[in-house]
Amino acid sequence: MELTVSDDKMKILLREVIIEMIQEKKEVFYDIVVEAIEEVGLANAITEGRKDNFVEEDKILSLLEG
Repeated sequence: MELTVSDDKMKILLREVIIEMIQEKKEVFYDIVVEAIEEVGLANAITEGRKDNFVEEDKILSLLEG
């Protein structure tokens, strides 16, 4: 026996699951959203950094070594 679900029913089920997750697992959902925002910020910083002059590797290593 094969189980099939229409696209409309699948959308409704997914919506219900997401709403339930937000309501019952707020801390997990919060962590997911924060992680996504941090990733976008990092990607934007990398993109922005590529527009400026690059720092030589020797300068970075000397700063890290103290």
